[in-house]
Amino acid sequence: MPVVESGRSVSLPASDLRVPFFRPDLGEAEIAEVVAVMRSGWLTTGPRVRLFEETFAKAVGARHAVAVSSATAALHLALNAVGLRAGQAVLVPTMTFAATAEVVGHFGAFPVLVDCDPVTLSLDLEDADRKLAALRKGTLSDRLPANPPIAGLIPVHVGGYVSSYDALWEFAERHGLWIVEDAAHAFPSAWRRGGDDPWIRCGEDTSTVTCYSFYANKTITTGEGGMAVTGDAEIAARIRRMSLHGMSAGPECLGSWEHDIVAPGYKYNLTDLAAAIGIHQLARAEEMRCKRERIAEAYQSGLADVGQLELPPVSNDRLHSWHLFTVRLRLESITVDRRAFVQELDMLGVGCSVHWKPLHLHPYYQATYGWDPGLFPVATDLWPRLVSLPIFPTMTDDEVAHVITSVRALSARFECAG
Repeated sequence: MPVVESGRSVSLPASDLRVPFFRPDLGEAEIAEVVAVMRSGWLTTGPRVRLFEETFAKAVGARHAVAVSSATAALHLALNAVGLRAGQAVLVPTMTFAATAEVVGHFGAFPVLVDCDPVTLSLDLEDADRKLAALRKGTLSDRLPANPPIAGLIPVHVGGYVSSYDALWEFAERHGLWIVEDAAHAFPSAWRRGGDDPWIRCGEDTSTVTCYSFYANKTITTGEGGMAVTGDAEIAARIRRMSLHGMSAGPECLGSWEHDIVAPGYKYNLTDLAAAIGIHQLARAEEMRCKRERIAEAYQSGLADVGQLELPPVSNDRLHSWHLFTVRLRLESITVDRRAFVQELDMLGVGCSVHWKPLHLHPYYQATYGWDPGLFPVATDLWPRLVSLPIFPTMTDDEVAHVITSVRALSARFECAG
């Protein structure tokens, strides 16, 4: 389909192929396990959940793992377990999904938003220092209390590219903070100091609690679900107890009338039906990560010379889960905005998404905490440029090629003259 643009002909791909943003990779083993659970007569938290927890803990090198209904639930339970209190403040990246910050507010605490690193999109620790200094002076926002006690830090490993643990640990120790990781994208991911140093897996005593997501489009899925892992037996016991109404015996007391409520808990337990999927997804996690990695490599190679795009970072000191492959439009080099670019990709049969609208740009966070976009220059600038391309294990070679061809063709079509 030739199109004349700026005096030259640009060929757009002519194809009936439609590539969704995501398609789950579920095999016969997952299906058979779900059927077995249904036939067993035990559908809620039970032996499959226990097996899933044990195998997941081994996979990330953690001592304790508690399966829950979502990563949001895991974060909420983690903050309960570390003792977050009303009036305290927690450092949270502005470039994240709503769950990371909203759980802080559930305790009457204050999410203090932090700008993102311009390369990785993850929380910028230099800006975190600036935000803390302004907070202590009472100059950050007139809707935040002056000099509130700072309790902790919730980093997010955007797309599955793990932040430097040395930097996170040094920052937390210097300020006397706990770390609760939002690792919704980061399984299986790892970091090392460089060279031949051993890999440190995300969740391998990397924080007080590390929280994962098994939502439908994550690197492994249980449909809906999450996991909280920790090296602290007391914190794990608290999370488990609070995940089911604060019952003294935890989920194992289901089906029994004899139990005690020792705290006002929540209803966050995972079901055996969901765990049945997770058990077999977990067994294939590295296989599926490698498939994602090969797609990412194809994108990096196929789009490397497209001047209208910036590609996500890669590094030999990161084991990347490749939950997301997010490109950045160089808006000064194209004649359309992000919305039009995504709409054109959709017309060519390529499904895309955007991760994310920074929290400081949402009405609730502006009205409640008085965040000014000028406090977050990097995220504010990046937001209109972000486009997440399809990346999932069941992508075919033809689908990958169609995405590359479509992105290249549109970039050429909308290239600024001169």
